[in-house]
Amino acid sequence: MRQQEHSPDYCSHSDFQAAEIVRDPVCGMIVDPSQSRLRADYGGHHYHFCSQSCRDRFTADPEAYLRAEDPVCGMQVDRAHAQHFHRHEGRGFYFCSAGCEQKFKADPERYLSGRHKPEPMPEGTKYTCPMHPEIISDEPESCPLCGMALEPMGVPTGDEGPNPELVDFTKRFWVSALLAIPLLVIAMGPMLGLPVREWLGERVANWIELALATPVVLWAAKPFFHRGWQTIVNRTPNMWTLIAIGVGAAYGYSLVATLFPDVFPASFRTHDGAVPVYFESAAVIVALVFLGQVLELQARARTGSAIRALLDLSPKIARRIEINGKENDVPLEDVHVGDSLRIRPGEAVPVDGVVVEGRSLLDESMITGEPVPVEKQAGDTVTGGTLNKNGTLIMRAEKVGSDTMLARIVEMVAAAQRSRAPIQGLADRVSAWFVPTVVIVAILAFVIWAIFGPEPSMIYAIVSAVSVLIIACPCALGLATPMSIMTATGRGAQGGVLIRDAEALERFAHVDTLVVDKTGTLTEGRPKLTDVVAIEGTDRNKLLLLAASLERGSEHPLAEAIVEGAEAEGLKLATTEAFESLTGKGVAGTASGHRIALGNAAMMNDRSIDLSALADDAARLQAAGKTAMFVAIDGRLAGIVAVSDPIKAAAKEAIGELHALGLKIIMATGDNKRTAHAVAKILGIDEVRADVLPEEKKALIDELHAQGAKVAMAGDGINDAPALAAADVGIAMGTGADVALESAGITLVKGNLSGLVRARKLAKATIRNIKQNLFFAFVYNAAGVPIAAGLLYPVFGVLLSPMIAAAAMSLSSVSVIANALRLRNLKL
Repeated sequence: MRQQEHSPDYCSHSDFQAAEIVRDPVCGMIVDPSQSRLRADYGGHHYHFCSQSCRDRFTADPEAYLRAEDPVCGMQVDRAHAQHFHRHEGRGFYFCSAGCEQKFKADPERYLSGRHKPEPMPEGTKYTCPMHPEIISDEPESCPLCGMALEPMGVPTGDEGPNPELVDFTKRFWVSALLAIPLLVIAMGPMLGLPVREWLGERVANWIELALATPVVLWAAKPFFHRGWQTIVNRTPNMWTLIAIGVGAAYGYSLVATLFPDVFPASFRTHDGAVPVYFESAAVIVALVFLGQVLELQARARTGSAIRALLDLSPKIARRIEINGKENDVPLEDVHVGDSLRIRPGEAVPVDGVVVEGRSLLDESMITGEPVPVEKQAGDTVTGGTLNKNGTLIMRAEKVGSDTMLARIVEMVAAAQRSRAPIQGLADRVSAWFVPTVVIVAILAFVIWAIFGPEPSMIYAIVSAVSVLIIACPCALGLATPMSIMTATGRGAQGGVLIRDAEALERFAHVDTLVVDKTGTLTEGRPKLTDVVAIEGTDRNKLLLLAASLERGSEHPLAEAIVEGAEAEGLKLATTEAFESLTGKGVAGTASGHRIALGNAAMMNDRSIDLSALADDAARLQAAGKTAMFVAIDGRLAGIVAVSDPIKAAAKEAIGELHALGLKIIMATGDNKRTAHAVAKILGIDEVRADVLPEEKKALIDELHAQGAKVAMAGDGINDAPALAAADVGIAMGTGADVALESAGITLVKGNLSGLVRARKLAKATIRNIKQNLFFAFVYNAAGVPIAAGLLYPVFGVLLSPMIAAAAMSLSSVSVIANALRLRNLKL
């Protein structure tokens, strides 16, 4: 018996083996019916048992052992013939599929505790239609425009469980398919050499078809009729209108032909006097539409995989260091700002914060798209969701919950997937007149065939009208844009490109001019000391020591660079006295008994200090894009210290790629012309606008618009926000100010130009993908309707069957879905 309890599952065996599985419905053990002597009959079925005790328990209460609930998806499973079974801690569990079984085996406690079940939606949750985002409701009802189930807005929890609509439609699909198969055998058997109708007799065959088709049309297809009726009531005809009319017409006609065949005139009868029925067409159409809907729902679930992948980056627990020094694992929601957290090797950073102790390499590729690990040490910021590679870090939490970068990324992606691209308006305008036109064409086809068609003319008329209605369903047209947008926004998030809405993505694909800020966009945004030039007779280290000692009293970024440079060389700075800051010129003061002045040529001229000895050196440094500052000691020129903002490592290569992608690059910076032109020369930038104030950046955008340019603006500072808002597309560097992020349509998580290249490639590929989808949909409908109406019949004698029309309609949707999902593998 112990061996039997651990008998292997046959879910991975052949279909033949799986089909032969018979289980004891009480304990779940596999039983060989040919060898079993313990049997009980109930409800017209035979049940086999491994022991007398199991048989006695069954006969005492059979209903308790007939079915079991799949602990993963909640579906009911036949215990006696379950192909997927697993025993955990002495209890047997039944599953509807191998997928559910594997999920359970991976984490049984998750499903036994109920943690997998979706939490009740928070109070105030709004619901929207995936196909019509403008529809927003307070309740999870149906869309008044298309009838689809509304979905909750906002960020998904990442653990919503199976899509209820997908579960329901899958069940309806299988019922439809299983009933449609015998219908096809009865109706089409003679074509395959199986004269089933002759065996049964025409009248009996019709009644059997009625019995098989009625559950399909009246139960399985109920959502289709509900949606179709809503589109008629709301005067928003779409694919559901055509499906409801087509299926209803085929079933209604066949029902009358079965119940009252004598009311039909000769034009409705075949040569043998029978009135043909089309129950099989109605049932097969429903099954094929459900197949298309199930594939669509599964595809939409896959487009959300990017969001779920992002949500999975954040660990569920964090190791918190308490005030007494003890360490405890706490749920992520219990982490607060200011908490000290330990991040061990191989663990993910739980929240955003600052490293206070330790050194390690962090893999930030999951949210930045950059493959090279980044070194982190005390004072560096870390982002929740990034992966600690080797060392141990202690961090201080600064942003938690919805304030973290990861949470903001997920919110942005979720909002973008619900947005609509302007190109979607084309599909909407076409659908508005397309459906009424199709109904008119179907009526005309019916009339023309009824009047001019061969006998039985009315049969040809009905077939052609129903085929036109079914094949013209514009479901592919409705899917063309949303599927591409959903897939693209998810793919962008994986590459560190966050799309605020679909319109920004479409606009960026058509932009021809890119305006970029210099500091923080092309350069690192953190000036560094690059050169120390001492005049003959002056010690270089003394010159740097005195300059840095003086600058320590200044808050200017250039001063900070000089101080950091001196400290990096191990110089011990002196105390400064009588510090004086001269706006626009420099600083002066006393240090180590020397009078020191540091500043530009104007400051030196005010002190009558001769600069001729270092004029050539100053010109050389400025031509290289560096800021050269003269240093005078005790009233005499002593040397130059030069500071520059280093150009980002990948900037030159990125500028070249952006040129290749069809963009003109303009640098707009508040820096001086000489420095700006030096940077532009190195990077190959087309045009430079230097000494530009924030309001002048916006004026530049307006000027370019007046010239007919389509402009994108990339920046990272508060001063860039007006220009970002004025541009056709604003692109914020994720390392910059929050106001810049709020003003932008696209955000680059990693603030460098390689992200711009990825964004441009993504935008162009997405619009190309949408156009391909729209082409497929338009061409399909343009060609399909005339063929369904009977255009080929006079030449080839071919009249399209409604079943073939339904298959073709579903195939068009599948082709659009498959094409859109290609964006998931786009190389950025």
